[in-house]
Amino acid sequence: MVSNRRARHDYEILERFEAGLVLTGAEVKSLRGGHGSLTEAFGCVRDGEVWIEGFHIPPTTASTT
Repeated sequence: MVSNRRARHDYEILERFEAGLVLTGAEVKSLRGGHGSLTEAFGCVRDGEVWIEGFHIPPTTASTT
């Protein structure tokens, strides 16, 4: 699980939602390795769905996907 501790410091969080993501194999490997940054991430609602923007997941060198 990745969290944005800075957001809790910079903003007043009124509600919290939990959601799933669709990831490729390379993204899963990178996140399991402890990589990923939510520093600039935010959510947008488009057509009734929430999309995360600015969530950086670096590529892994061991991945072939």
